[in-house]
Amino acid sequence: MVELIRRLDRSEFEVHLGVIHRRGALEGRATENIASIAEFPITGFGRPAAMRQVVAFARWCRRIGARVVHTVDLYSNILGLPGAALAGVPVRIANRRELASTIGSRGRVAAQRLAYKAAHAVVANAKAAVEQLRREGVAERKIHIITNGVDCAAFAGPGREASSSPRRIITVANLRPEKGHDTLIAAASTIVQHYGNVEFQVVGEGPCRDSLEQDVRERGLSSRFHFLGERSDIPRLLAESDLFVLPSRSEACPNSVLEAMAAGLPVVASRVGGIPEVVDSGVNGILITPDAPEALGAAALSILNRPAYAASLGRAAREKASRRFSFDRMVSSFEGLYLAKVHRHEVSREPDAELAAS
Repeated sequence: MVELIRRLDRSEFEVHLGVIHRRGALEGRATENIASIAEFPITGFGRPAAMRQVVAFARWCRRIGARVVHTVDLYSNILGLPGAALAGVPVRIANRRELASTIGSRGRVAAQRLAYKAAHAVVANAKAAVEQLRREGVAERKIHIITNGVDCAAFAGPGREASSSPRRIITVANLRPEKGHDTLIAAASTIVQHYGNVEFQVVGEGPCRDSLEQDVRERGLSSRFHFLGERSDIPRLLAESDLFVLPSRSEACPNSVLEAMAAGLPVVASRVGGIPEVVDSGVNGILITPDAPEALGAAALSILNRPAYAASLGRAAREKASRRFSFDRMVSSFEGLYLAKVHRHEVSREPDAELAAS
C-alpha cells in the first residue's frame, strides 16, 4: 500500500492518507508526496470512542472531497468503509490480504464481513483470497484480484558465491503463529548436522519472539539463530543470503516471497493459500507441507547441496518476479479500477445495491 501511495499518477490522483496510528518504519515513505494526512486513533472497536473515530473519518472524507476511499487491512476496512459510506464517498474499495484473519477476534472478523457490505469492490491479492471472500459471502460482482507488486530493481544486488561461509538461511515475516517459525527451528538441527557453519537470520517482530527465542535456546541453537527485528535493509540482507524460507500455515500473496524471488534467491515455502500461485515447485523454489520440519530440512539441504540447482532456481525466481509481479503492473491495475468505478458512478448515479437493501 505504501508503494501504491507513492507511485499513483499525480496528474490523475490527489492522495490523502488516513491512518489509525501515525507511527511505524514506513511513515516517511508513505508521506513523501501526499496532499494531507489525518490520524483516527482506535484502541478497540468495542469502545464508544471507535464510533466517534468512524464519524471523524466521515467528516474528514467530506472535508477533502474524497471520491475514492481505499482501505488496506482488517482494521482500516472496519473503520474506513462504514465511515466512507456515511460520508457518501462515491467509490469505496476494500482490500483482502490474508486468508484467515488470525490477527483479529471472531468479533472483528464478523465486523469486517459487515464492513464489506459498504464496499463497491473488494480486492484480493491471490486466488486463494478470492475463494475465502466467496466463502464469507462477498458478492461475486464485488471481487477483484490484483496481485502484490515488488520493485525488482531494488533487489538487483550481487548475490553470494555458493561457497561463501557461513551459509545463510533467511526468513522475513511477522513473528506470529501462522508464519511457522517454530517449524524452521525444528528443522534447523538437521541442517546444522550437514552444515556446521550455517546460520539463520529471522527478520521481523511480533508476539511470538520470546517463545521462539526460548525454543532456540532449549535446542542449543542460540549461536545459529539471529533475531534481527524489523529492518529497512531487506535487499541487502537477501543479497547476503543463500536460501529464503517461509514455512507459513496460512498466506495469501506474501510480499516477502516476492522480494526473495526478486533478489534471485531460491525459495522453500509451504504449499498453502496463494504461495503455489507464486512458487512453482522445482522451477523457482520448493513447496513443502506446512508443519513438516523433516520436509523443510530435506528441501533446504537439497538446495544447499547443489549450487547449480540453487542458481537455476534463483534465476527462474527473479525472472518470474520481474514478469508477473512488477509494481508498474500493480499500480496500473489499481488506477484502472479507481477510474472505472468512478466512471460507473458518474454514469449510473445509482446507490450501492447491497447498502440500499440493508
